[in-house]
Amino acid sequence: MDLLDEISSIGAQVEFLIEKYLISNTSEEFKEVVLHQVKAGGKRIRPALVILSCKACNGRIEDVFPVAAAMELIHNYSLIFDDIIDRGELRRGKPTTRKRYGDTMAILAAIHYREAITEALNNSKNSIRLHKLVAETIKALVEGERLDVLFEQTGRNDEYIAKHRRQYVSINEYIEMVKCKTGALLKACCMAGAIVADAKEDFINALGSYGINIGIAFQVADDIIDLFGEERKIGKKVGKDIIEHKLGNIVLLLYVKNFPNEANIIFNTLRRDYVDYNDVVKIIEILESKGVKEEAYSFGLSYVKKAKESLKILPDTDAKQTLLKLADLILYREY
Repeated sequence: MDLLDEISSIGAQVEFLIEKYLISNTSEEFKEVVLHQVKAGGKRIRPALVILSCKACNGRIEDVFPVAAAMELIHNYSLIFDDIIDRGELRRGKPTTRKRYGDTMAILAAIHYREAITEALNNSKNSIRLHKLVAETIKALVEGERLDVLFEQTGRNDEYIAKHRRQYVSINEYIEMVKCKTGALLKACCMAGAIVADAKEDFINALGSYGINIGIAFQVADDIIDLFGEERKIGKKVGKDIIEHKLGNIVLLLYVKNFPNEANIIFNTLRRDYVDYNDVVKIIEILESKGVKEEAYSFGLSYVKKAKESLKILPDTDAKQTLLKLADLILYREY
C-alpha cells in the first residue's frame, strides 16, 4: 500500500459517520442530493489528519471519529459553495452538486451540511473548544473565498467586486488568501486531533503550524496541477484558473514577478471577457518554457520544510512519521 492509499484508508474510517450525520432527519427524496458531494470520492486527507494528530499526541482514536467526520463535512460543504460561486460543472470527474441538482438544491444541501457539522461536534469530546475552532475556521474559509473571487481579473460585474477587485496580486497577498482558503481547515484538522487527545498547548500549536504550512504547500500543488496535470488523473480540464480569469495561482504570479516585461500576455488573457482552451494552451507553453513550474515547486517546498520543523517538539511515534511523509506527498502528488 502506498502512502496515499494508507492516508485514504485512515480517513475512510469515518465514512459511516459522515453519511450518518448527513442523512439524520433527512427526507428520503433529499438524501441523494446531500450525499452526492461526499459520494463523488476524495482522498479523505482531512479526517486522516485529525486521526493522525490525535495518535501523535497519544490520544484515544475512538474519541476522535466525530470531529474527524466534521472536518470532512466542512471540506465538502465548502466545495459545494465553491462550485456555486465558480459555476463549476465537474469535480473529481463527476457532475458537481449544482450541475446535477441545480443551484437552489445545492445551496440547501450546503446548509444541511452545516447542521450536520454541528451535530458531529456536539458528539465530540471537548466540544465547546471544537465549536469555537470550527467557527473561526469557517470564517477564514469565507475570507479566503472572498479574496479568491477578488483576484479574478474580470468575469463578474457586481458593484462590490468591481470596486474591490485586485488588478495586481502580490505573492504575500496570495499567501494570505491561501492561508484562509486552504490552510485554515488543515490547521483546524491537526489542532482538533490534539485537542481531543487533551494534548499540551505546545503540541496543539505545533500541529496547527504544521497544518497551515502543509495547507500552503497543498494549494501550491493544486495550482501546479491545474496548469500541468494530466486531465485523466485530475478529472477535469487543465487551465481552470485561466478560464476563470484567476490571477491567484502561484505559477502565474511567479511568471509575472520574474518576467514583468512579458506579464501583459497573462494580464491581457485573464482580463478578456472570454478565454478559450487555445488561450490556455498558449499560456501553459509559455510557462513551461520559462521554468516557473520548477520554481513553484521550490516555493512549495519551503512550506513543507516549515511544516516538518513544526513537528520536532512532538514525541517520535508512527503517527508523527506518517505526518512527516505526508508533507512531501502533499506537494508532489499528481492529483
